[in-house]
Amino acid sequence: MVKCPNLWYINCDGKGNEFYGEGQMHEDKTIKLWKVSERDKTIDGYNLKDGNGQMKDPSSITTLHIPVVKPMELMVEASPRRIFANAHSYHINSISVNSDQETYLSADDLRINLWHLEITDQSFNIVDIKPTNMEELTEVITAAEFHPSQCNVFVYSSSKGTIRLCDMRSSALCDHHTKLFEEPEDPTSRSFFSEIISSISDVKFSNNGRYMISRDYLSVKVWDLNMDTKPVECYHVHEYLRSKLCSLYENDCIFDKFECCWNGTDSCLITGSYNNFFRVFDRNTRRDVTLEASRDIAKARTVLRPRKVGTGGKRKKDEIGVDCLDFSRKILHTAWHPQENIIAVAATNNLYIFQEKL
Repeated sequence: MVKCPNLWYINCDGKGNEFYGEGQMHEDKTIKLWKVSERDKTIDGYNLKDGNGQMKDPSSITTLHIPVVKPMELMVEASPRRIFANAHSYHINSISVNSDQETYLSADDLRINLWHLEITDQSFNIVDIKPTNMEELTEVITAAEFHPSQCNVFVYSSSKGTIRLCDMRSSALCDHHTKLFEEPEDPTSRSFFSEIISSISDVKFSNNGRYMISRDYLSVKVWDLNMDTKPVECYHVHEYLRSKLCSLYENDCIFDKFECCWNGTDSCLITGSYNNFFRVFDRNTRRDVTLEASRDIAKARTVLRPRKVGTGGKRKKDEIGVDCLDFSRKILHTAWHPQENIIAVAATNNLYIFQEKL
């Protein structure tokens, strides 16, 4: 496995005890604030409760006990704290907590709203690309995120393959961007699918705030915030699918939205692919590896073996042909622990967590 660190699939605050997640029902279009806590001790010897936590009959209590703190198996509990609703008309695709730890943004296809953590019934609209006539709609918002240290700066990506950087100090409504990141299109390689595969499905700032990554259908690109003309790095995720775009369009797979993320030191990237494959790219060595998340290998201390996809007629040992890929098995969601070398990937109804071999 390429040398790299980890991440959890939650957005934590500075204390690591709260995270933000969209409501389980997408139709609900609400945002829920949860508190996540760990408990490894329990109180034993209650006077008014029995072992099951039920209240005792006071007349049956004849002696008094001093409660004792005893160790127990670690338990992680999540409890809902606040619900933020009635602010979105479309599916929420992004939630990002601001570095000021007081506000956060939520984005749907056409609008981005700014919330305060203590106010659940009111938000401020900071981006609105909805046209007066919906027939004139040419693009939608696909992802949005706050800068990790500059609380006034955020970015959002679009289905047209552009990333807009906005500064909330310039105006209350950030319809006019400060910078536009867009890679010039090569006219010689343009096809019917060019606009579809250039749509950006995810954008993430680096931890140091200097760079950001974007994921389109076939690649992951690294952008320098000081250079908006073209990406400084480009990593091909599954270039072998370029010849399969027609069939991918027919089965709607071409519209799949893959996430991407950084490791804690910004030296590695991770993103998903089909057949439950996920790709890890090392920015320092330029090496990459394809790994598989599967129930067959999901056993404790199992070492992941690199996988390869063969494009020729003759396949080498341990290779899988492009035509044999299962497009119904896909890794859309990925996360990396901010300090340790642990990754989490979501495959259909399963969540896999992998740790670097110790």
